[in-house]
Amino acid sequence: MTGTVTKGATAHHHHLLGRGVRVLAGHQNRCGTVEHGPDHRHMIPGALLVVLGFVFLGQGNASAAPMDSQHLLPAWTGLASLVLIVNNFLSYAGMEMNAVHVSSLQDPGKEYPKAMAMAVGLVLTIFIVPAVVISWVVPSKNLSLTAGVMQAFDGFFNHFDIGFLTPILGIMLVAAALGGMLTWLAGPSKGLLLIGRKEGYLPPILTRVNKHGVQQNMLVAQGIVTTLLALLYAFIPDVSSAYWILSVITTQVYLIMYVLMFVAAIRLRRNQPDHPRGYQAPALTALCGLGTAASIAAFLIGFVPPSQYGSGNALSYVLLIGGGMGVVGLLVPYLFLRFRKPGWKTDVPQEALA
Repeated sequence: MTGTVTKGATAHHHHLLGRGVRVLAGHQNRCGTVEHGPDHRHMIPGALLVVLGFVFLGQGNASAAPMDSQHLLPAWTGLASLVLIVNNFLSYAGMEMNAVHVSSLQDPGKEYPKAMAMAVGLVLTIFIVPAVVISWVVPSKNLSLTAGVMQAFDGFFNHFDIGFLTPILGIMLVAAALGGMLTWLAGPSKGLLLIGRKEGYLPPILTRVNKHGVQQNMLVAQGIVTTLLALLYAFIPDVSSAYWILSVITTQVYLIMYVLMFVAAIRLRRNQPDHPRGYQAPALTALCGLGTAASIAAFLIGFVPPSQYGSGNALSYVLLIGGGMGVVGLLVPYLFLRFRKPGWKTDVPQEALA
């Protein structure tokens, strides 16, 4: 249950992982503004939820979930009870991107571990506390894979006779989600632009930029692909199941990348031990081995339908996850490599790098 409500409560919380690094570095973004601390879009709703929860219990109301030592750990119902852990891997996805800020630190050897520890502490706080608060007001049998946060706010607001705030808060959360999504829209397409032009992976029509250096054609293509993926909601009656399937497919692709990244890190350390690096992780082989084992375990567990999944049988679930992962994570990269052309290599305009 905790994994379910956590996913709904912190859909974009992994941005906090980079905040700790940027705080210590005094990092400036491309707009010239300095970023400080965790994102208020995630902290304010979480803090409000926690306050409402403590007031709710302080009035003598009973918790919907038992809060005694016997119920400290989730009930074991087989592998299906572990499947929600897979979504936690997706929540931490992107953590490796923070390595680009190491060069901004004055003493990476000391400051980078401190920054990451601070960021992880913030993330765990947002993971655990709001999830527990949600369980106080929403019974586990009624909990949705996607709407846990709104269910909790609706329950609290109705209890305090301010139910009219539910749609207002919903609009605010949607606006926050859209704001966070802008980062994911621009970031990956900028990376595709650079690698597409330098290595010739993409045709010129996709790597073309406008006068402002924006890869508009690629953004349009990205929007079309995203819309087609979103049509999955139209073919699966249960919205929670459709959301879960898309999340698991995304996580499976990420986990493939992480295994390759861990192997590459070990190989680079062995082949280029003296190469200057902003930060050199201690016991790299052990860390990568642990990460690889965890990624493989999560990858395998991802093919097990969760107990909340109510659409179809296990075989159709495995085929759907495997098919989606194969297309997105294996077929598409292979097609990029197979059909790249030397004539597609072009220089990256300076305005695109700004």
